[in-house]
Amino acid sequence: MRFVKMHGTGNDFVLVEAQGEEQDWPALARAVCDRHFGIGADGLLLALPSTTADVRMRIFNPDGSEAEMCGNGIRCLVRYAVERGLVRPRGDETTVETLAGLRTVRLEWEDRRIARVTVGMGRPRFSPAEVPVALEAFGPVVDHPLEIAGHLLHLTCLSLGNPHAVHFLDTPVARFPLAQVGPQVERHPLFPNRVNFEVARLLDRRRLELRVWERGAGETLACGSGATAAVVAARLHGWADEAVEVALPGGTLVIRWDGEGEALLSGPAEFVFEGTWLGETFPRGSGN
Repeated sequence: MRFVKMHGTGNDFVLVEAQGEEQDWPALARAVCDRHFGIGADGLLLALPSTTADVRMRIFNPDGSEAEMCGNGIRCLVRYAVERGLVRPRGDETTVETLAGLRTVRLEWEDRRIARVTVGMGRPRFSPAEVPVALEAFGPVVDHPLEIAGHLLHLTCLSLGNPHAVHFLDTPVARFPLAQVGPQVERHPLFPNRVNFEVARLLDRRRLELRVWERGAGETLACGSGATAAVVAARLHGWADEAVEVALPGGTLVIRWDGEGEALLSGPAEFVFEGTWLGETFPRGSGN
């Protein structure tokens, strides 16, 4: 099986062209994403034909679960699809079908290569039923208290096609015990479909720093939808301007949200290497 390894600000993926046939993609994701016995990645990306967009994206986490959307993954997939001739963009735009809906992607070119990609992340959704959050409420969930492992969290929750819970700190995010707290937030009964958990600190109105515990993947060097969720949450509090630079362990992303419409995510997408997977394409025992 041919594959390409790519990353967006350190959030890395194994990308495979597929024809849409149903295979045991969760088993393959668990095998290839393993950093000791596989290729090593934060997710398996599939580039598939689409009847409603220029290309279709599916993404599977290292634990085999399927994610609805991935901001870093979609940038990688689009750069691959355009530069390898799978997609012919209309001007500087192309469209991608995802489980979270249709996404429009804008390309920035430099020396005949794609230097930067801007993704329309959709309009944030805030009702508990849409996130989902197991709360009886109608409006946005802002600063909901939750005590875990001796830490009192104040969670602002929203959906970008996938669920997010953001906690703001007044100390550097590097000091937060994310490996201890993140798994407990992800699987807390408050979140029926599990959740991506972000810890953020505002540096000023145009900059914040962020770490993310991703549902099904653990802590990653960057998370595009997580960065978007953090900026949206900061805007809900009135703490941030319309355009914000988000510093993650793997690099910087730029998020724009006017407070009403679609959120926009801009960042790089880089090739790492390509090769052939010589392991079983769909490992035995995948149903276990």
